[in-house]
Amino acid sequence: MPMNSATILVVDDDDAMRSVLRRTLEREGYGVVQAINGREALVRMQETGVDLVITDVVMPDAEGLGLTFELRRSYPRVPVVAISGGGRWAPELYLTMALSAGASQVFAKPFVMEDLLARVRALLEAPGLRVSA
Repeated sequence: MPMNSATILVVDDDDAMRSVLRRTLEREGYGVVQAINGREALVRMQETGVDLVITDVVMPDAEGLGLTFELRRSYPRVPVVAISGGGRWAPELYLTMALSAGASQVFAKPFVMEDLLARVRALLEAPGLRVSA
């Protein structure tokens, strides 16, 4: 099992998606912190040294777009990966809006997990983006 020292915050209101991401990231050796919405995610950010955030874009009670914007403002060096299965109106715009809000990378659901892992590794290795805990 690979050993990584990075801690990743996974934010999604879907229990199954959070669970799949947690298991996959832990299998890669990452530490994982979870939140069910943007409000809880901001609390986790204050409590834990987080190196990268993976967030759903469309969630009730503090959506991922607002979270992404707030993370860029308060934690500018922490990369944010936004994921989305779309929404009720113009689903393709959600990922574009996430990039505009400051996401480092976006993925449309369903996505290939290995592609996500490759991007996570690249973002964590990028000079100047990773914050030491």
